[in-house]
Amino acid sequence: MAYRQLAAHGTLPPERIFDWPCRVWHWASAFLVVVLSVSGYLIGTPLPSSSGDTSTLYVMGWLRFAHLAAGQLFALAFLFRTYWAFIGNQYSWQLFAPTFWRKSWSDGFMAQVKWNLMIQNSAPRYVGLNPVANVIMLFMFVAPSILTILTGFAMLAEVTGHDSWQYFCFGWMVSIFGNTLDLHLFHRLCLWVLVCFTISHIYIAIREDITGRQTMVSTMLSGIRQYRR
Repeated sequence: MAYRQLAAHGTLPPERIFDWPCRVWHWASAFLVVVLSVSGYLIGTPLPSSSGDTSTLYVMGWLRFAHLAAGQLFALAFLFRTYWAFIGNQYSWQLFAPTFWRKSWSDGFMAQVKWNLMIQNSAPRYVGLNPVANVIMLFMFVAPSILTILTGFAMLAEVTGHDSWQYFCFGWMVSIFGNTLDLHLFHRLCLWVLVCFTISHIYIAIREDITGRQTMVSTMLSGIRQYRR
């Protein structure tokens, strides 16, 4: 089913939007992004040296382990979500493919922009993601996630060596950037985009839940969207 905006007035029945694999992936990815952000920041900007034997404390070792483990889990979860876009329900693919070529989508995009800017008095009601969320998800989550995964494994390939599977699959990323410093910098920039997306995503979801005419946060918990007049 393509993107669909619902009637502006009247009572609408609840509708199941997100199946349970999508909801589990959403909350697992949210947790992993937090772990990646905190551990990645502390790896790039280490804490002051602690007193005691470093082999006993192992602070940076645990931070690096948490970052690597969370990164690989994040990559596996992203692969699963891509797979689920093909076999999930009719809304699963919306994360990856906005139907921007449809007039209904472009009209809905403008209506949502007006609502977000508080120009329009009533919030549009949608099935699935709204058009603005489609674009933001694609360019501030999907694309940075792919680049973060690729550059992260490329950085790991430099440690595991030229005879590792990591270097065989992702070593070409190093040659694209030319040097390790630029590769690390781009990896951190992508992660900062994910951090900015997470902050704005939480704000917009809560704001829409309070001021809009459809549920957001509870929908990602139960999978069912409730509509208000």
